[in-house]
Amino acid sequence: MDKAPVLIIMAAGMGSRYGGLKQMDPVDDHGNVILNYSVYDAVEAGFRDIVFVIKEENEADFRTLITDKLEDKCNVSLAFQKLDDIPEGYSVPEGRIKPWGTAHAVRACRGIVAGRPFAVINADDYYGRTGFKKIYNFLLNAEEGQYAMIGYYVKNTVTENGYVARGVCKTDENGYLTEIRERTRIEQHKNAIEYTEDGGVSWTYLHHDTLVSMNFWGFTAEFMDHIDHRFKLFMDDLKNHDPLKDEYFLPGVVEHLLLENKCTVKVLSTGDKWHGVTYKEDKATVVEALKKLRDAGRYDGI
Repeated sequence: MDKAPVLIIMAAGMGSRYGGLKQMDPVDDHGNVILNYSVYDAVEAGFRDIVFVIKEENEADFRTLITDKLEDKCNVSLAFQKLDDIPEGYSVPEGRIKPWGTAHAVRACRGIVAGRPFAVINADDYYGRTGFKKIYNFLLNAEEGQYAMIGYYVKNTVTENGYVARGVCKTDENGYLTEIRERTRIEQHKNAIEYTEDGGVSWTYLHHDTLVSMNFWGFTAEFMDHIDHRFKLFMDDLKNHDPLKDEYFLPGVVEHLLLENKCTVKVLSTGDKWHGVTYKEDKATVVEALKKLRDAGRYDGI
Protein backbone atom coordinates (compact mmCIF):
# COMPACT_ATOMS: atom_id res chain seq x y z
CA MET A 1 0.00 0.00 0.00
CA ASP A 2 1.19 3.51 -0.83
CA LYS A 3 2.31 5.24 2.37
CA ALA A 4 3.36 8.56 0.82
CA PRO A 5 1.78 11.53 2.63
CA VAL A 6 -1.39 13.05 1.20
CA LEU A 7 -2.26 16.75 1.40
CA ILE A 8 -5.83 17.67 2.33
CA ILE A 9 -6.86 21.22 1.44
CA MET A 10 -10.01 22.48 3.14
CA ALA A 11 -11.87 24.59 0.58
CA ALA A 12 -15.52 23.98 1.47
CA GLY A 13 -15.88 27.49 2.83
CA MET A 14 -14.52 29.27 -0.19
CA GLY A 15 -17.82 29.77 -1.99
CA SER A 16 -19.54 31.46 0.93
CA ARG A 17 -16.47 33.43 1.98
CA TYR A 18 -15.85 34.93 -1.44
CA GLY A 19 -19.46 35.17 -2.59
CA GLY A 20 -19.13 32.26 -5.01
CA LEU A 21 -16.10 30.58 -6.57
CA LYS A 22 -16.37 32.64 -9.74
CA GLN A 23 -15.73 35.72 -7.64
CA MET A 24 -12.43 34.49 -6.16
CA ASP A 25 -10.07 37.39 -6.71
CA PRO A 26 -6.78 36.56 -8.44
CA VAL A 27 -3.66 37.71 -6.60
CA ASP A 28 -1.42 38.06 -9.64
CA ASP A 29 -1.52 38.93 -13.33
CA HIS A 30 -1.75 35.24 -14.28
CA GLY A 31 -5.14 34.67 -12.68
CA ASN A 32 -3.81 32.63 -9.76
CA VAL A 33 -5.42 32.62 -6.32
CA ILE A 34 -3.53 31.94 -3.09
CA LEU A 35 -4.42 28.26 -3.37
CA ASN A 36 -2.30 27.90 -6.52
CA TYR A 37 0.78 29.01 -4.60
CA SER A 38 0.15 26.49 -1.82
CA VAL A 39 -0.14 23.67 -4.34
CA TYR A 40 3.11 24.77 -5.99
CA ASP A 41 4.94 24.70 -2.66
CA ALA A 42 3.37 21.37 -1.68
CA VAL A 43 4.38 19.65 -4.91
CA GLU A 44 7.90 21.07 -4.63
CA ALA A 45 8.09 19.61 -1.10
CA GLY A 46 7.17 16.14 -2.36
CA PHE A 47 3.40 15.84 -2.17
CA ARG A 48 1.94 14.09 -5.21
CA ASP A 49 -1.61 13.35 -4.02
CA ILE A 50 -3.88 16.26 -3.08
CA VAL A 51 -7.47 16.10 -1.88
CA PHE A 52 -9.66 19.20 -1.99
CA VAL A 53 -12.63 19.29 0.37
CA ILE A 54 -15.35 21.35 -1.27
CA LYS A 55 -19.10 21.80 -1.37
CA GLU A 56 -20.67 19.47 -3.91
CA GLU A 57 -22.52 22.35 -5.59
CA ASN A 58 -19.18 24.03 -6.33
CA GLU A 59 -17.69 21.06 -8.17
CA ALA A 60 -18.02 22.36 -11.73
CA ASP A 61 -16.60 25.79 -10.91
CA PHE A 62 -13.81 24.31 -8.80
CA ARG A 63 -12.73 21.95 -11.56
CA THR A 64 -12.64 24.78 -14.10
CA LEU A 65 -10.82 27.25 -11.86
CA ILE A 66 -8.49 24.95 -9.93
CA THR A 67 -8.21 21.22 -10.50
CA ASP A 68 -8.19 21.11 -14.31
CA LYS A 69 -5.05 23.25 -14.21
CA LEU A 70 -3.24 20.84 -11.88
CA GLU A 71 -3.53 17.57 -13.78
CA ASP A 72 0.06 17.70 -15.02
CA LYS A 73 1.44 18.60 -11.59
CA CYS A 74 -0.17 16.17 -9.13
CA ASN A 75 -2.93 13.64 -8.56
CA VAL A 76 -6.10 15.46 -7.57
CA SER A 77 -9.19 14.10 -5.79
CA LEU A 78 -12.32 15.87 -4.59
CA ALA A 79 -14.15 15.15 -1.35
CA PHE A 80 -17.50 16.71 -0.54
CA GLN A 81 -18.35 18.09 2.87
CA LYS A 82 -22.05 17.40 3.31
CA LEU A 83 -24.25 18.36 6.23
CA ASP A 84 -25.90 14.92 6.24
CA ASP A 85 -22.59 13.02 6.27
CA ILE A 86 -22.95 11.94 9.89
CA PRO A 87 -22.67 8.59 11.70
CA GLU A 88 -25.45 6.05 11.36
CA GLY A 89 -28.15 6.48 13.98
CA TYR A 90 -27.78 10.26 14.17
CA SER A 91 -29.76 13.00 12.45
CA VAL A 92 -29.15 16.60 11.44
CA PRO A 93 -30.86 18.92 13.96
CA GLU A 94 -33.91 20.60 12.48
CA GLY A 95 -32.97 24.03 11.16
CA ARG A 96 -29.23 23.33 10.99
CA ILE A 97 -27.60 24.79 7.87
CA LYS A 98 -24.12 25.64 9.25
CA PRO A 99 -21.33 23.20 8.26
CA TRP A 100 -19.97 20.92 10.98
CA GLY A 101 -16.44 22.39 11.05
CA THR A 102 -12.84 21.57 10.15
CA ALA A 103 -12.64 18.09 11.71
CA HIS A 104 -15.79 17.13 9.80
CA ALA A 105 -14.19 18.46 6.60
CA VAL A 106 -11.18 16.20 7.10
CA ARG A 107 -13.50 13.27 7.89
CA ALA A 108 -14.98 13.67 4.41
CA CYS A 109 -11.65 12.39 3.03
CA ARG A 110 -11.66 9.13 4.98
CA GLY A 111 -12.35 6.95 1.94
CA ILE A 112 -9.71 8.66 -0.18
CA VAL A 113 -6.83 8.88 2.28
CA ALA A 114 -7.22 5.16 3.02
CA GLY A 115 -4.61 4.39 5.64
CA ARG A 116 -2.01 6.96 4.62
CA PRO A 117 -0.47 9.81 6.63
CA PHE A 118 -1.77 13.22 5.69
CA ALA A 119 -1.27 16.95 6.13
CA VAL A 120 -4.09 19.50 6.37
CA ILE A 121 -4.18 23.18 5.38
CA ASN A 122 -6.72 25.91 4.69
CA ALA A 123 -7.31 26.84 1.06
CA ASP A 124 -7.17 30.59 1.53
CA ASP A 125 -3.96 31.00 3.53
CA TYR A 126 -0.48 31.45 2.07
CA TYR A 127 1.87 29.39 4.23
CA GLY A 128 5.28 29.69 2.56
CA ARG A 129 7.49 26.85 1.35
CA THR A 130 9.19 25.86 4.63
CA GLY A 131 6.13 24.39 6.31
CA PHE A 132 5.39 22.01 3.44
CA LYS A 133 8.93 20.66 3.42
CA LYS A 134 8.98 20.18 7.18
CA ILE A 135 5.60 18.47 7.42
CA TYR A 136 6.26 16.17 4.45
CA ASN A 137 9.60 15.01 5.80
CA PHE A 138 8.12 14.52 9.27
CA LEU A 139 5.29 12.34 7.95
CA LEU A 140 7.64 10.13 5.96
CA ASN A 141 9.05 8.75 9.23
CA ALA A 142 6.23 9.32 11.74
CA GLU A 143 4.83 6.37 13.67
CA GLU A 144 1.29 5.95 14.96
CA GLY A 145 0.29 8.76 17.30
CA GLN A 146 3.18 11.02 16.26
CA TYR A 147 1.63 14.19 14.88
CA ALA A 148 3.03 17.58 13.94
CA MET A 149 1.91 21.17 13.59
CA ILE A 150 3.59 23.99 11.73
CA GLY A 151 3.99 26.87 14.18
CA TYR A 152 4.14 30.46 12.98
CA TYR A 153 5.49 33.42 14.92
CA VAL A 154 2.51 35.60 15.73
CA LYS A 155 4.35 38.66 14.39
CA ASN A 156 4.18 37.03 10.94
CA THR A 157 0.44 36.33 11.06
CA VAL A 158 -1.21 39.65 11.90
CA THR A 159 -2.74 42.29 9.65
CA GLU A 160 -2.68 46.07 9.93
CA ASN A 161 -6.32 46.20 8.87
CA GLY A 162 -8.06 44.60 11.85
CA TYR A 163 -7.92 41.59 14.11
CA VAL A 164 -7.26 37.90 13.50
CA ALA A 165 -8.06 34.66 15.30
CA ARG A 166 -5.17 32.32 16.06
CA GLY A 167 -4.51 29.24 18.16
CA VAL A 168 -1.87 30.36 20.68
CA CYS A 169 0.44 27.45 21.49
CA LYS A 170 2.49 26.35 24.45
CA THR A 171 5.27 23.80 24.11
CA ASP A 172 7.54 21.87 26.43
CA GLU A 173 11.34 22.07 26.46
CA ASN A 174 11.51 19.55 23.59
CA GLY A 175 9.16 21.46 21.31
CA TYR A 176 6.06 19.32 21.82
CA LEU A 177 2.65 20.92 22.05
CA THR A 178 1.19 21.06 25.56
CA GLU A 179 -1.68 23.49 25.00
CA ILE A 180 -3.43 25.32 22.21
CA ARG A 181 -5.81 28.11 23.11
CA GLU A 182 -7.95 29.90 20.54
CA ARG A 183 -7.73 33.67 20.78
CA THR A 184 -10.38 35.16 18.56
CA ARG A 185 -9.24 38.80 18.59
CA ILE A 186 -5.53 39.42 18.21
CA GLU A 187 -4.47 42.87 17.04
CA GLN A 188 -1.29 44.64 16.03
CA HIS A 189 -1.09 47.85 18.02
CA LYS A 190 1.62 50.51 17.75
CA ASN A 191 4.44 48.69 19.47
CA ALA A 192 2.84 45.44 20.55
CA ILE A 193 0.67 42.48 19.61
CA GLU A 194 -2.19 41.95 22.04
CA TYR A 195 -5.42 39.99 22.40
CA THR A 196 -8.67 40.74 24.17
CA GLU A 197 -11.38 38.47 25.50
CA ASP A 198 -13.77 41.19 26.69
CA GLY A 199 -14.37 43.25 23.58
CA GLY A 200 -11.37 45.51 24.05
CA VAL A 201 -11.92 46.51 27.68
CA SER A 202 -8.61 44.90 28.58
CA TRP A 203 -5.68 43.60 26.54
CA THR A 204 -3.07 40.88 27.11
CA TYR A 205 0.39 41.19 25.58
CA LEU A 206 1.71 38.48 23.26
CA HIS A 207 5.44 38.28 22.64
CA HIS A 208 6.07 38.70 18.92
CA ASP A 209 7.77 35.27 18.75
CA THR A 210 4.82 33.45 20.34
CA LEU A 211 4.01 30.40 18.23
CA VAL A 212 0.49 30.18 16.83
CA SER A 213 -1.41 27.64 14.79
CA MET A 214 -2.55 28.43 11.26
CA ASN A 215 -4.37 25.09 10.89
CA PHE A 216 -1.37 23.40 9.24
CA TRP A 217 -1.26 19.87 10.67
CA GLY A 218 0.36 16.51 9.98
CA PHE A 219 -1.22 13.23 11.11
CA THR A 220 -0.55 9.53 10.86
CA ALA A 221 -3.26 7.36 9.34
CA GLU A 222 -5.13 6.34 12.51
CA PHE A 223 -6.02 9.94 13.28
CA MET A 224 -8.90 9.55 10.83
CA ASP A 225 -10.38 6.89 13.14
CA HIS A 226 -10.09 9.28 16.08
CA ILE A 227 -11.95 11.94 14.10
CA ASP A 228 -14.75 9.51 13.33
CA HIS A 229 -15.01 8.27 16.92
CA ARG A 230 -14.98 11.72 18.47
CA PHE A 231 -17.56 12.99 16.01
CA LYS A 232 -20.05 10.59 17.59
CA LEU A 233 -19.17 12.00 21.01
CA PHE A 234 -19.62 15.51 19.62
CA MET A 235 -23.05 14.58 18.28
CA ASP A 236 -24.01 13.00 21.62
CA ASP A 237 -23.07 16.20 23.44
CA LEU A 238 -24.65 18.57 20.95
CA LYS A 239 -27.91 18.76 22.89
CA ASN A 240 -26.01 20.41 25.74
CA HIS A 241 -24.76 23.21 23.49
CA ASP A 242 -26.07 24.98 20.38
CA PRO A 243 -27.23 22.32 17.92
CA LEU A 244 -27.56 24.86 15.12
CA LYS A 245 -24.15 26.54 15.40
CA ASP A 246 -21.63 24.42 17.30
CA GLU A 247 -18.79 23.10 15.14
CA TYR A 248 -16.46 20.13 15.33
CA PHE A 249 -12.96 21.61 15.13
CA LEU A 250 -9.66 19.90 14.33
CA PRO A 251 -7.69 21.43 17.23
CA GLY A 252 -10.35 20.17 19.64
CA VAL A 253 -9.75 16.58 18.54
CA VAL A 254 -6.00 17.03 18.98
CA GLU A 255 -6.49 18.56 22.41
CA HIS A 256 -8.59 15.62 23.62
CA LEU A 257 -6.02 13.12 22.38
CA LEU A 258 -3.23 15.02 24.14
CA LEU A 259 -5.18 14.99 27.39
CA GLU A 260 -5.70 11.23 27.01
CA ASN A 261 -1.97 10.70 26.25
CA LYS A 262 -2.85 9.11 22.92
CA CYS A 263 -0.54 11.26 20.82
CA THR A 264 2.33 13.69 20.71
CA VAL A 265 2.40 16.83 18.56
CA LYS A 266 5.77 18.14 17.46
CA VAL A 267 5.64 21.87 16.76
CA LEU A 268 7.78 22.59 13.71
CA SER A 269 8.43 26.32 13.64
CA THR A 270 8.87 28.40 10.52
CA GLY A 271 9.91 31.99 10.01
CA ASP A 272 7.83 32.28 6.83
CA LYS A 273 5.26 35.04 6.72
CA TRP A 274 1.58 34.22 6.39
CA HIS A 275 -0.47 36.06 3.82
CA GLY A 276 -4.23 36.09 3.53
CA VAL A 277 -7.15 38.32 2.68
CA THR A 278 -8.89 38.58 6.03
CA TYR A 279 -10.05 42.05 5.07
CA LYS A 280 -10.47 43.51 1.58
CA GLU A 281 -7.72 45.99 2.39
CA ASP A 282 -5.29 43.05 2.79
CA LYS A 283 -5.38 42.16 -0.89
CA ALA A 284 -2.90 44.83 -1.99
CA THR A 285 -0.37 43.58 0.56
CA VAL A 286 -0.79 39.99 -0.61
CA VAL A 287 -0.43 40.94 -4.28
CA GLU A 288 2.74 42.92 -3.58
CA ALA A 289 4.31 40.16 -1.47
CA LEU A 290 3.66 37.44 -4.05
CA LYS A 291 4.91 39.67 -6.86
CA LYS A 292 8.23 40.10 -5.04
CA LEU A 293 8.52 36.32 -4.69
CA ARG A 294 7.72 35.82 -8.38
CA ASP A 295 10.19 38.51 -9.43
CA ALA A 296 12.84 36.73 -7.36
CA GLY A 297 12.18 33.53 -9.33
CA ARG A 298 10.45 31.72 -6.50
CA TYR A 299 7.38 30.74 -8.51
CA ASP A 300 8.63 30.27 -12.05
CA GLY A 301 6.09 28.43 -14.16
CA ILE A 302 3.04 28.89 -11.94
